[in-house]
Amino acid sequence: MQRRRRFKQTVPLEERLAEEAQRLRDKAKSLPPGPQREDALRRARQAETGSHMSEWLRTPGLQPPE
Repeated sequence: MQRRRRFKQTVPLEERLAEEAQRLRDKAKSLPPGPQREDALRRARQAETGSHMSEWLRTPGLQPPE
């Protein structure tokens, strides 16, 4: 039976998602208009949304998003 490798994350999820979103937006700037650029922008929006949702879930006394 193989043992699963454990890896402790040193950077919070919100930061990693924000960095990924910024990296994807920078990549999209260098791409010509088309499906690849739209895909990069869509994934950047998804990463930002995930970051905001994670922050929202961690707050005490959950409030609905605005």
